Amino acid sequence: MQVNAQPQRIKVPTPSISEEAQKVCPPPALSRLQRHTVAPGETIESIAEQYNLIPPTLLAFNRVLQKGQVTVGTEIVIPPYNGIAVKIPNGKTWKNVAENYNIRADALYEVNGCPETPAQQTPEIVFLPGVNWSPGGKTPPKISLLTGYPLPFEARVILGYGWLLHPIKNQVVFHSGLDLIADSGTSVFSIGKGIVAFAGKQGNYGNLVVINHISGKQTRYAHLDSINVKTGQKIEQAELLGTVGQTGQPDFEEAHLHFEIRYNSPLGWVAENPNSYMEVIFK
Repeated sequence: MQVNAQPQRIKVPTPSISEEAQKVCPPPALSRLQRHTVAPGETIESIAEQYNLIPPTLLAFNRVLQKGQVTVGTEIVIPPYNGIAVKIPNGKTWKNVAENYNIRADALYEVNGCPETPAQQTPEIVFLPGVNWSPGGKTPPKISLLTGYPLPFEARVILGYGWLLHPIKNQVVFHSGLDLIADSGTSVFSIGKGIVAFAGKQGNYGNLVVINHISGKQTRYAHLDSINVKTGQKIEQAELLGTVGQTGQPDFEEAHLHFEIRYNSPLGWVAENPNSYMEVIFK
């Protein structure tokens, strides 16, 4: 059933930004909303792909889309990158919001234009980068584009994602992916369809394969022993990319796959936590 409704209008507060903040902070994400008029033949998925977004982002900003279809001629809102806009209760701070949605507080502050607010208090409406909308709340929905697993079996995670105490270096580091234990020579597979953006040697990554997927997602497979694909090649889900190895500068002597998921943003390809994808696969 098609939906006939007036386009949703979002009232966004205009934060006060000092001249100094303007030098280091981008314009607030919510000040860069675009409008798109649905053309014949367009779907939610095709519109999302056009703007390098995922469909849940469009659903979050447009109630008219949340029944799954849209009428030609309907005007919808397009945010600059993946995320959601939420209204924050009075008295909540950047720290509260960041902890609730597992976002770095400084990144949350900067993506909202570094507004001048008293005592670390957040503005009424903020943009949360990288958070996926779902009908029931903030829990990420199943993401149909990336539903595979990079190894033939569920591997032990020797080093997780995020800020953590490195077990060998004995210092706090930021780890941009998951290190999955597997013997050298174990097959490595793509977790979704895409195009190979890079295949070769790349510094600390060693032998690296990078795949760009539709809707602004990217996966990286590092420390490979061998590479079976070439830059520019189209890839299907579960296609063989190479084999596990110990090339580059891995964090451990034990053979493993360093695996990352990233999303495209104005700051480039930003690492995100792969654990939500893993939970969907193995729940």
